[in-house]
Amino acid sequence: MRNKLTLSLALMGILCFGLGACTVEQTEEGELPEYDVEQTEEGSLPEYDVDAADVEITTETREITVPDVDVEPADGDDDATTDDEPPAP
Repeated sequence: MRNKLTLSLALMGILCFGLGACTVEQTEEGELPEYDVEQTEEGSLPEYDVDAADVEITTETREITVPDVDVEPADGDDDATTDDEPPAP
C-alpha cells in the first residue's frame, strides 16, 4: 500500500513537471452524448491548443588539451606487447 502511494506521488510530480514545460489552453468544451431509446446524438471531445516550449540546440567547436601518458611495462614482463606488435595468439 505504501509503495503504491509513493509511486502515485512520484508520477504526479513527474506529470506536473512535464506540464510546466508547455502551455495548454482549452479551445472547445466537451459534452456528453445525449441518449434516448429512440434516438442517440453524438457527444464531442474537448479540443486543446498546446504550445510546446521553444528549445534551441547549438554546437560549438572546442579545443581540449589531453595529457600525454607514457606507459612502460613492469620489470621482468617479457611477454608484454606494445602498440606496434600484434597480441600473441
